[in-house]
Amino acid sequence: MVFGNKTVAVVTGGASGLGAATVHKLVGMGVKVAVFDIDVAAGQVIAKNLNGSFHQVDVSNTESVAIGLEQVVNLHGTPRIMVNCAGIAPAAKTVSRGLPHDEAMFSKTIQINLIGTFNCASQAAALMAASAPCGPDGARGVIVNTASVAAYDGQIGQAAYSASKGGIVGMTLPMARDLADKGIRVCAIAPGIFATPMVQGMPKDVQDALGAQVPFPNRLGRASEYANLVAHIVDNQMLNGEVIRLDGAIRMAPR
Repeated sequence: MVFGNKTVAVVTGGASGLGAATVHKLVGMGVKVAVFDIDVAAGQVIAKNLNGSFHQVDVSNTESVAIGLEQVVNLHGTPRIMVNCAGIAPAAKTVSRGLPHDEAMFSKTIQINLIGTFNCASQAAALMAASAPCGPDGARGVIVNTASVAAYDGQIGQAAYSASKGGIVGMTLPMARDLADKGIRVCAIAPGIFATPMVQGMPKDVQDALGAQVPFPNRLGRASEYANLVAHIVDNQMLNGEVIRLDGAIRMAPR
């Protein structure tokens, strides 16, 4: 572990899917993990099972994020790893049945996926920057955000989702440059089609059809594979300012 013993991490959306897999992976690396989520029941279960802590946090609310991070610092110390997995994926066309895309839905998607990621990343970075270096080369911490292949290959009905993930892609390099002199790295992962709870709730034939679109390996991605990449980013000091596609070489069709 690049940050040594007693490293603290925060994982948003950590109660399910990619976030939960990341929590398990980091705990296995000896990291003390705080789970941020709005699902209280699921969050408490995973935190208890892994000897971590759960914090009911709305990432789209600046004050909620601040309170959650203050609780983490008081319980465990300054987080050195921030992984942002919280997000939503509504679907709506720009015009459907003669009506324009619902502005409230578009705004909510941006607020949670993009601004929520920025809230958590920037507030965690401020805490890291105010702390002493704890790793090689004067490292103070690392932030991993979750984009999506939809940032590049947005499908029909994904205007809001693609815009939110495109924003995450766009802020990765400038955020890494902003924080470079503070010893804080920033990367993003752009997953393809993964076996998340949303996808696993679909009929088996639909899941198989989605997996068949992936060139190789010819299947859905596994949450553990996302978590493995997070772990590699954490430990590889030269990974900074980069968005990594984790997608089996898929390029999404229009629909």
